[in-house]
Amino acid sequence: MTTLTEADALEGLRDALGLLKDREQVAERLLASSAKHSFDPDKELDWEAPFEEGKWFWPPELVSLYDTPLWHRMSEEQRLLLSQHEAAALASLGIWFEIILMQLLVRHIYDKAATSAHVRYALTEIEDECRHSKMFARLISHGGTPWYPVSRVHQNLGRLFKTISTTPGSFTATLLGEEVLDWMQRLTFPDERVQPLVRGVTRIHVVEEARHVRYAREELRRQMVTAPKWSQEFTRITSGEFARVFSIAFVNPEVYTNVGLDKREALAQVKASGHRREVMQTGAKRLTDFLDDIGVLRGVGRRLWRSSGLLA
Repeated sequence: MTTLTEADALEGLRDALGLLKDREQVAERLLASSAKHSFDPDKELDWEAPFEEGKWFWPPELVSLYDTPLWHRMSEEQRLLLSQHEAAALASLGIWFEIILMQLLVRHIYDKAATSAHVRYALTEIEDECRHSKMFARLISHGGTPWYPVSRVHQNLGRLFKTISTTPGSFTATLLGEEVLDWMQRLTFPDERVQPLVRGVTRIHVVEEARHVRYAREELRRQMVTAPKWSQEFTRITSGEFARVFSIAFVNPEVYTNVGLDKREALAQVKASGHRREVMQTGAKRLTDFLDDIGVLRGVGRRLWRSSGLLA
């Protein structure tokens, strides 16, 4: 009796982007890349160097209040301080998200062959995410800013999502958390206006996250072709809701209070800012184009994505 391999079962299957790639071949290439291009932030970065006076902690154009009436009233010192607190808030959000991601990856590989390259790469990615979370935490501590946890509501929504998420839903959420921040970090690490330590942190994250995005994209393509119809539809709805939560949690409102601004006024101006809306939609466009191509952005899910502000 001939044993049907996964490659045989998927032979000829395609989506709007073409033939599905062999899972093991993708994982082998990612493992090879990990062996060549992985970093230990504790050794790679100069944690003893003081911050440089007058430099940003996040490119000013990516700070939430940029080009709002409130921004124009703020002193340069207050703008720089806001960039530092927003960088700390994004690092805190990144830790929350990566802890969720690690749990979802463990669930994904729970019943798969531990000797497969696909599982070995998932474990390698978990190693990466552990280092990233520690790196972000060290950056927050180094700057002397508070840790900015997500709200209790979002904390509990994250707990619920981890419990009920399907495999395609998990990988859609993974991409949402990774790709918007990745776009911002690709603008940050070459920007000489930004603190060298922040640039170093974002450079490491961009290099290693590129592999994570490739892994998640290929698996999500596979899932949106092979998963049951109910799972595909559930993914569309849950991903839209996660996009809505993500857009709200993206900047912690306590940053405004901690730099001496009126929180309600700041939130209202961010919400009304055409520049901010364009930044968020541009940061998400590569992802939303991909999700549209593979059939995630349909029906109720698409309406939820629009309500999040991430989809034009």
